[in-house]
Amino acid sequence: MSSSRPVLFLVSAEAGCVRADPDTPHVSVMDLGVTRGDGIFETISVCDGRAQALEPHLARFARSARLLDLPEPDLDLYRRAVLAAIEAHDDVAELYVKTVMTRGIEGTGVPTGWAYAAEAGDFARARTEGIRAVTLDRGLRHDVAQTSPWLLQGAKTLSYAVNRAALREAERRDADDVIFTSSDGYVLEGPTANVILRRGDTLVTPRTDQGILAGTTQASVFDFAHSIGLATEYAVVPVAELASADALWLVSSVRQAVPINSLDGVEREIDAELSARMTAYLLGRRE
Repeated sequence: MSSSRPVLFLVSAEAGCVRADPDTPHVSVMDLGVTRGDGIFETISVCDGRAQALEPHLARFARSARLLDLPEPDLDLYRRAVLAAIEAHDDVAELYVKTVMTRGIEGTGVPTGWAYAAEAGDFARARTEGIRAVTLDRGLRHDVAQTSPWLLQGAKTLSYAVNRAALREAERRDADDVIFTSSDGYVLEGPTANVILRRGDTLVTPRTDQGILAGTTQASVFDFAHSIGLATEYAVVPVAELASADALWLVSSVRQAVPINSLDGVEREIDAELSARMTAYLLGRRE
């Protein structure tokens, strides 16, 4: 449980960004974000008071809005809200800020927006010892973003019921997390993370044109790889390559990089040294 109280800022074109009591209701029961899950969000990791990958997160926030035909978010306002929430929050080693924008109350055309900061959980054990993962069929082809863009694969929306259901299924299978695969046999992403494989001296992640959310943390991991002389690749990855990879990670904001020590019930070696260097790099980012 968090020992610090969350900090909330409401965001609107009329009022700008205004601090509000997080324990007081602020969203209408008629808001489409509540009734339909019709909205977008981003979760930004903050380490030692520094927002990590803030600009890529804001850019992805705007991209998700365009994919959903939402009004263009005022990124200056959201940036101000993020930084204000960090400044107002208690001084803790790791926290996160979540930005949210919904379509608002039906018929008004006025979006609802807010940003809040909260203390992050303790992921030290997952980062060092790894997690157990299972593969689950997402039920869509890997080219669904091209064939059916209205399914919004690759947008970060509030409609997370399927992702949460997948994590519950993982728990039923005695695992911690999920790697989604396509119906035609390719690796996609996790419910809340990107997948990275190591093949020798190359780090590989599935290409984002397969209905995969472009990962801000994954991009930082590739920057890290380049800094230590590793090659990187965006690829179409057959599911069979998960078993043959030298190492596997799920990477995301807040939790950062966690190695996979078991896949579909089969134990795997983790690259503890590379994982530790990866984590140190991610937690030490200045922007």
